[in-house]
Amino acid sequence: MIAEQLAHKQLKLVLGSNSPRRAALLKDLGLTFSQRASSVDETYPSQLKAGAIATYLAELKARALQPELLKNELLITSDTVVWCDDRSLEKPQTSEEAIEMLSFLSGKTHEVYSAISISDRIQMCSEVDCTQVCFKTLSKEEIHYYVAHHEVMDKAGAYGIQDWIGLIGVKKLMGSYFNVMGLPTHLLYSLLKEWIED
Repeated sequence: MIAEQLAHKQLKLVLGSNSPRRAALLKDLGLTFSQRASSVDETYPSQLKAGAIATYLAELKARALQPELLKNELLITSDTVVWCDDRSLEKPQTSEEAIEMLSFLSGKTHEVYSAISISDRIQMCSEVDCTQVCFKTLSKEEIHYYVAHHEVMDKAGAYGIQDWIGLIGVKKLMGSYFNVMGLPTHLLYSLLKEWIED
């Protein structure tokens, strides 16, 4: 439906990310797109918290790519933040840091915020979604096994809900599963629909 409307308006989508998970979700929505990532310094103002961090970074990525957009291109950028006990858990730099993050999340409920920005060469709109994720108490063996056998370095909070740790560790989810994967698809669909019909 959205794909046909985009084609009718001769609009082409650009995913401003190299994330294979976000690309797979866009394909599942039936959308055709190209990928174009920017290398931005993902430093954010220290006063920002939770969803405001995700929105700031999604818009930062968008602004880096906006000047390159063609007249008929719509850019989608996104960022995901894992937030627990008033602390942002970003992508780990080492296995030790990943183990520390998962140990910190173990037995707790945390929030995952994913922001989406849609922009053309001139304007931009952004929205953020939140999902609560409840982890069981993870054993040291489970944490070490996961970090050793799965790719954790490219994931906020050092985990992917679609991975082994999500299968064995997540007790409860309040909100969008796809939001935790890094792209709240229901929100993206609504934003695209509004943009096209505006």
